[in-house]
Amino acid sequence: MPWKNQGGGPWGSGPKGPWGSGPQPVGPRPPDLEDLLRRGQDRLQQIMPGGFFSGMGITLILLIIVALWLLSGFFRVQSEEQGVVLRFGKHVRTVDPGLNYHLPYPIETVLLPKALRVSTISIGMTLIEDPARRGRSIRDVPEESLMLTGDENIVDVDFTVLWRIKPNGVGNFLFNIQNPEGTVKAVAESAMREVIGRSDIQPILTGARTQTETTVQDLMQKTLDGYGAGIQITQVQMQKVDPPAQVIDAFRDVQAARANLEQLQNEAQTYANKVVPEARGQAAKILQGAEGYKEQAVAEAKGQSSRFLKVYEEYKKAPDVTRERIYLETMERVLGGSDKLIYDGGSSGQGVVPYLPLNELSAKRPTTTGQQPSGGTR
Repeated sequence: MPWKNQGGGPWGSGPKGPWGSGPQPVGPRPPDLEDLLRRGQDRLQQIMPGGFFSGMGITLILLIIVALWLLSGFFRVQSEEQGVVLRFGKHVRTVDPGLNYHLPYPIETVLLPKALRVSTISIGMTLIEDPARRGRSIRDVPEESLMLTGDENIVDVDFTVLWRIKPNGVGNFLFNIQNPEGTVKAVAESAMREVIGRSDIQPILTGARTQTETTVQDLMQKTLDGYGAGIQITQVQMQKVDPPAQVIDAFRDVQAARANLEQLQNEAQTYANKVVPEARGQAAKILQGAEGYKEQAVAEAKGQSSRFLKVYEEYKKAPDVTRERIYLETMERVLGGSDKLIYDGGSSGQGVVPYLPLNELSAKRPTTTGQQPSGGTR
């Protein structure tokens, strides 16, 4: 007699084991999948009594397909992207980051370029993997970095260019240029060579870096705008500007000599700034002294000529008296400083003792300026 499941096996009805009641389930019981499938089939049978291939079933399937097709038009634009919507290949609009919608394929498609990201391109150097350092190292690219200057020298220039897509130029960026990074790199190298070729090496190596960077940036922007590239150059940075490695020692010697020359010129200029004003002051002093002497000599000459004219007028009136007075004044001026006394021995000299030391007595007695000598003394 075959065994039948009587709800409990050979030990009776219910989930019982051989030693009595079986383990009781704890918590909510899991859904019965077979029951759910059976209920779904029943409901689908009520909606489509004729099955999937009936008219209503085909319509429902088409509606579901259309709904899925319409839902496929939703797309998300990331924070550093912009969405370019194309309708049958033609650019119709640009959307910002966020959730957006376009008519499903093949009516409209969307491109998602990194329009808000700032990219960097290096010219004259490249980054390579260096297992020894467990990182990246910089390798020089001479065919890009060596450039000819305006004074026929060679300079080694490494620089980087930071660029991004213009806010309203994403369409031009996608459809006007084929290789954006290659185009920016070629334009950057060409602009830098043109600017370096118009300049001397000395300003480039010393104080004209900022001006060179600005000039290269402007020239690159002008060239890319001419292409309609839709690219904005945000910054040009010169990383290294040196002479070639083969001549760098000689170039440093020249730089040191030029620095010494500038130092000596500065010292000479400092000395000149100190000496020249002093010399000018002394010259002005001498000129002023000469001018004063001139005024003094002219005034004395005028005074003497006036005195001479007065004496001459007196002389015309009384020639003998004037002649004698002139004689006496001249003798007084000539012999006034001598220590000798001269008297004529006439009546005015009577009573004078010849041996009396008149010289010593006269020297002890103070003389009065302009006082006439005593009568009888000549």
